[in-house]
Amino acid sequence: MSVSQGSERGHGGRSRDISRDDVLRRAALDLVTEIGYDRMTMDAVAARAGAGKATVYRRWSNKAELVGDALAHEHVDGEVPDTGSLRGDLAALGDYLFSGQDPFYKARLITGMASALLADTELRQAFATLAPPAERAVVTIIDRAVARDEIAAPADPALMAAILPALGLHRLIFTGAGPDPDYAAAVIDNVLLPALSASCAPEPRESTRPAREA
Repeated sequence: MSVSQGSERGHGGRSRDISRDDVLRRAALDLVTEIGYDRMTMDAVAARAGAGKATVYRRWSNKAELVGDALAHEHVDGEVPDTGSLRGDLAALGDYLFSGQDPFYKARLITGMASALLADTELRQAFATLAPPAERAVVTIIDRAVARDEIAAPADPALMAAILPALGLHRLIFTGAGPDPDYAAAVIDNVLLPALSASCAPEPRESTRPAREA
């Protein structure tokens, strides 16, 4: 017998509604942004999601496993902007990343987990799933610009890709202001594009003039 859409077999052959998993994952991440990972509990997740504690523990054995799974499901890679120019693509990506009802949700998520991430290697590895989609998008945008001969290939595309999300997080932590499309445009024009140009600049040629005799 096939399992109906929206459910799967749990322990003991019991059918479970997997749509509840997303509700529980969201509750966990929302609590991390509000009170921090250290204060978040499985009981609090169950209460936030309107579920019993046993329901939570049937899916995840502890909060590290729950949050790690929630992080792994937090994003779905969308289409990378393709406007035909390097700056246009980067600006469109900045609009996508930092627009919306809560443009710095993920930044607050990072700050809510900071102390736990320093202490827990496995949790840190799970949390790393948040960053790569934005960074992979920047790498794709850079690759397209190289193919269009807008720029030469940078020596370290991954380093260039980390600039925009890293500075957005820096702004939140040190000013309390969330990154927005205007901030993204400023980073692109004043930091990322100049860095790409400098990274791609050809090495100066050695002088062919004969050395002066002493």
